[in-house]
Amino acid sequence: PDIYPGNCWAFKGSLGYLVVRLSMKIYPTSFAVEHIPKTLSPTGNISSAPRNFSVYGLDDEYQKEGKLLGQYVYDQGGEALQIFPVMEKTDSAFQIVELRISSNWGHAEYTCLYRFRVHGKPA
Repeated sequence: PDIYPGNCWAFKGSLGYLVVRLSMKIYPTSFAVEHIPKTLSPTGNISSAPRNFSVYGLDDEYQKEGKLLGQYVYDQGGEALQIFPVMEKTDSAFQIVELRISSNWGHAEYTCLYRFRVHGKPA
């Protein structure tokens, strides 16, 4: 509910994924990833922030490989809240979206995800 240091979903290492079921089917238009800014970090760095990630639309929660909607990089030097447009256009609507994080900004032990949002038009 907030972005105070440590109030994140942390997972071990730099590879992880999150699957979200939306309240309705939508045509995705963009995604937002939010992390604390460096100025709020007790260490002065945000090496646990996600770096490279991709987003997929799924038809159901059992689908192994969804439709790639885009591959992105969260800029640790940018704004805390960063918005990424859908890169791979699709005519499909999705109620389930998967965020796959493939690297962070150098933290050896864990990666922190503070907030992930999906924006779109109702189907």
